[in-house]
Formats: sequence, C-alpha cells, structure tokens
Amino acid sequence: MPRELVIGSTRVHDDGDCYVIAEIGHNHQGSVEKAKDLFRAAKECGVDAVKIQKRCNRTLFTRAMYDSPYDNENSFGLTYGAHREALELDRDAYVELRRYAAEIGVTFFATAFDVESADLLASLDMPAYKIASGDLTNVPLAVHVARFGRPMVVSTGGGSLDDVRRLHDAVLPINPQLCLLQCTASYPAEPEDMNLRVISTYRDAFPEVVIGLSDHQNGIAMADVAYILGARVIEKHFTLNRAWKGTDHAYSLEPAGMRKLVRDLRRVRAALGTGVKQPLAIEKKPLFKMGKKLVAARALAAGHVLAEGDVAIKSPNDGLPPYQLPSVLGRRLRRPLAEDDALLFEDLQ
Repeated sequence: MPRELVIGSTRVHDDGDCYVIAEIGHNHQGSVEKAKDLFRAAKECGVDAVKIQKRCNRTLFTRAMYDSPYDNENSFGLTYGAHREALELDRDAYVELRRYAAEIGVTFFATAFDVESADLLASLDMPAYKIASGDLTNVPLAVHVARFGRPMVVSTGGGSLDDVRRLHDAVLPINPQLCLLQCTASYPAEPEDMNLRVISTYRDAFPEVVIGLSDHQNGIAMADVAYILGARVIEKHFTLNRAWKGTDHAYSLEPAGMRKLVRDLRRVRAALGTGVKQPLAIEKKPLFKMGKKLVAARALAAGHVLAEGDVAIKSPNDGLPPYQLPSVLGRRLRRPLAEDDALLFEDLQ
C-alpha cells in the first residue's frame, strides 16, 4: 500500500512535491490582524498550509506553573499563565482566520495541546490536526484526535523509536492518515543535532505512513536533504520580523527565506529525476562543441593502412566517437583524406 496523506485537496505522496507547512505558532502575538498578515505572506511564499497553536491554558498547566513568575524580555504577562493567555486566540478568532485562509486559498489548521482544544478545532472542521513533540507520549490525546478521522501530523522530538511506535500503533487502527515528523525539540536546533537519517529509519519502520521533518534549524538547506531522504512534509517556523518580541521569531524564516525554501524544494524534486541515465536533448548542442570524433591526423592517400599516428581526436562531435579507435586501426582507406577529415566506416575496407 503506497504511503499517502490527503490534506484538504492536496495529495501528499512519495512521487510528489513536498508539502510545506508555515508554522506560525504564536508569532501572531495574540493579534488576528497579524495572523492574517502572516497567512497572506506565507501564501505568497508558496507554502501549502499555515498552522497556529491552540491551548486551554487554565486546564493545561498546573496551578503552580500557571501562576509562576514570567517577567523577561519576551514575556507578554508577569506570570506564565498571563503570558500564555495574552498569546491565545479564541474561537471567534479561529472562525475569522478560517474564513480568511479560505479566501486567500491556503490550508489552515492548528496544533491541539489538550482535549478541550482538540474539540474546539473539531467543531471548526479543521482539515488536519497537529500533535506536538511534547505530546508524543500523550497517547490518550492522540487517540482522541485520531477519532476525528482527519489527517494527523505528529512531531517526534525528544522521543525514542519505542515512543513513536507506541503512538503509531495506537493511532493507525483508528485513523490511517498519519504523518510522522522527525524533529529535534531544540529552538533552534544545531545541524549536528538534527539526525536526519531518522527519516530513513522511520520510512523503514513505518512503511504505510508519510514521513516528514519539523525543521527548527536556522537555515533552509536541511529541508532539501530531508526531501532527498524521503521526507514529504516539511514544517518550518515563520515570521514577518525576526526581531519581534517572542522566543520563536529568532529561528523562524522571514518571507525571503520561506520563498527560497519552497523554491528549492520544488527544484530538488525536479533535479532528482528518474534515475535512468541517458543523453538528454538539451545536452546535444554543448556536447557538439565539447565532444570529440576521429579525424585524419594528416593527408592520407587512398589505400593507406591506418596506424595510430594517422588518427587524431578532435572536436566537434559529428563523427565516429573516440572509443571506435581500435575498430579503425589497421584498416585500409577506400579514398584519400585531407587533414581533419572525419573518419567514417564507409571509407574503410
């Protein structure tokens, strides 16, 4: 059975382009208008989907964590709970953003961090659901979301293969539309910590599901490597200004970077080709000038028996190729040749 994921109207599969998700997270800073600006810019960059995050903060965190001090340069509130609430968008905002995404033609979905948030997203008929790395071991949440029957994209940062297999085995009997993302839960992730070969490990271990990469590295090159290894979904954090307040902006791509990432991923697919080595029509003209043929090294009389010194190898490439040299040596000329005349089999006895 081929691995395949259908998100909205887009089919994601091994022979297709990479599905690119612009992870906006909370880079909208709690503003619907900023979120719209990010959606529009991401769409203009060519991404397939935009994604934000949904939390029910009061029930997600312990009272101690919710009330803990959070006074720093990136804080939107004096406590962690106040900070998170300032960044949270409510149901009305999600309705408005869903309408706007449909208007500009980009797929919109979100990460559900808890059951209540998942149910809110389900009530809005989201086309897909994301499970974050922090919930890789939260099998009850994954199973709850799986029952919605929509595609699930699961990041696997910080987990072991056993953790990934546990979630996979719990979800797949309920919902076969599963995508597993190799991920390093570091923000940003250094190249030496990305372990991209896990993509191949996942493809071998889970042959029925689409594999991808949640890319927290600062650059864009690792996404291309991931595609070559078999990733068909790339999630990349996105912002309009890396200097904005908030912890995610510094390792997010701005529009210029996201545009290049999408462009390069499309090029990589085309560049990989079919794997069949054969001459191409576009190579004919350059190789006419660069390639070589067998010619007479000097004026030769009819009846002359060709020896090595009688044959030269010169451009252009419109005669016998040089590998035919052993086939012409020792043969007699049927007609005289001037210097640089091409050697042809019909001229040889």
